[in-house]
Amino acid sequence: MDFDIALILTQDGITNGAIYALLAMALVLVFAVTRVVFIQQGEFVAYGALTLAMIQAGNVPATVWMLVVMGVVLTVIRTVQGLRDGQVLAGLSAGLWNVAYPVAVAVLLLLLPLAELPIVVQVVLTLAVVVPIGSMMYQLAYQPIASAPVLILLIVSVAVHIAMVGLGLLFFGAEGFRTKPFSDAFFEMGPVLVSGQTIWVILTSIVLIVALYQFFDRTIYGKALRATAINRIGARLMGISPNLAGKLTFLLAAFIGALSGILIAPITTVYYDTGFLIALKGFVAAIIGGLASYPLAAIGAIVVGILEAFSSFWASAYKEVIVFTLIIPVLLWRSLKSHHVEEEE
Repeated sequence: MDFDIALILTQDGITNGAIYALLAMALVLVFAVTRVVFIQQGEFVAYGALTLAMIQAGNVPATVWMLVVMGVVLTVIRTVQGLRDGQVLAGLSAGLWNVAYPVAVAVLLLLLPLAELPIVVQVVLTLAVVVPIGSMMYQLAYQPIASAPVLILLIVSVAVHIAMVGLGLLFFGAEGFRTKPFSDAFFEMGPVLVSGQTIWVILTSIVLIVALYQFFDRTIYGKALRATAINRIGARLMGISPNLAGKLTFLLAAFIGALSGILIAPITTVYYDTGFLIALKGFVAAIIGGLASYPLAAIGAIVVGILEAFSSFWASAYKEVIVFTLIIPVLLWRSLKSHHVEEEE
């Protein structure tokens, strides 16, 4: 391997690592606030990429009907809860918002000439469809069992992941898709030719990480999430709603997942089950960060990306094995270093 090849591999590794860093941060955020291992993070990556591909092909993505169905189910649940608590109108009005938004988005998608829209509008429509699924998913699957042990939450995550993979096959089929690149430009940086899409991926990841830092450091909702992550019971005693924290966390995780899918869709062919493998590499990075440290998770993501790039050059048949083997010494080190702590009751 000469220096030029090493530079090209490093560039690929940093590009992939930027995506893994976003996913790792989302996994750390969800686990810290809700104790949920967000296995289905990868499905939001695939849903984001494939929904954009459907919109660019001029088709109404089936994910919007998933959003409508989830909204209807939530409305029924809220209405029944209102009847049970003697607050029918409050329950009905709270539930109707869950139907009004998905129906409005569905009508918009049916009326607009989707294939002719500018790519920015197509991306906004994709996020409008996929991101609210995260919040609704929390309300349907996790909110009723929010205080359950981590193992129960993990089992639910596995079930939701399997359901989303099956729905992905139903919605998009077994065929893979690529979307149009945000930029066709290429830039010569020394011996390396860098594509405009690569720069889009890295810059968007940096902007999103900075925006998340500002959100957690300067907004009341971000501080509420940080407080919940540090001490859930203390945050609850201070009046921070655990339900609101859970919904907001899943909304952010879905946004990060969908945006990651939109960013990688022009670079690689995305299939209905592609997201799981991508999210698994983000999970390796999150484990390096101990599912608690954002900076360590981000550094771990870059390490995973570069290791994957060089492994694909030296031993492409074993590149996934090499990447996932990285988790073993990390787990051993963390197991020896940390002390057992009983789960909060």
